[in-house]
Amino acid sequence: MTTPDEGRRPRCVFCAIVAGKAEAHVVYEDERTLAFLDHRPLFPGHTLVVPREHIETLPDLPVADLGAFFAVVQHIARVMPAALDAEGTFVANNNRVSQSVAHLHLHVVPRTRGDGLRGFFWPRHPYESPEQMRDVQSRLRAAIERDEPAR
Repeated sequence: MTTPDEGRRPRCVFCAIVAGKAEAHVVYEDERTLAFLDHRPLFPGHTLVVPREHIETLPDLPVADLGAFFAVVQHIARVMPAALDAEGTFVANNNRVSQSVAHLHLHVVPRTRGDGLRGFFWPRHPYESPEQMRDVQSRLRAAIERDEPAR
């Protein structure tokens, strides 16, 4: 089954993930938002937060949806350091330039001092194994479920 505008735009891998047609290691989901591990992480735990609706950039997100969307980003950024033994997080968004998928997504990345992340040079550090990716997924999911989002 296709959606009315599916034939007018190229296929979106994030829409496929939202629809359950592509695999992802989901760490959080609600009726409007999905968060999953980046398959090419800067560091293990690098999470992408996307609206379920196909919206290309942050400026395209309706103002009425900003609060709920950023509450999810904030929630993940709050629990990530303790869940992954990190010192903090880095939250980033690209709009068109350097946006690898034309679907709004915010990066929430665990950080530690001396981790090598400098400016906008992002060396990728892949998961060592599928088991490590599942372990990181499980730790983040558990931390998110234990911590109620701010309202």
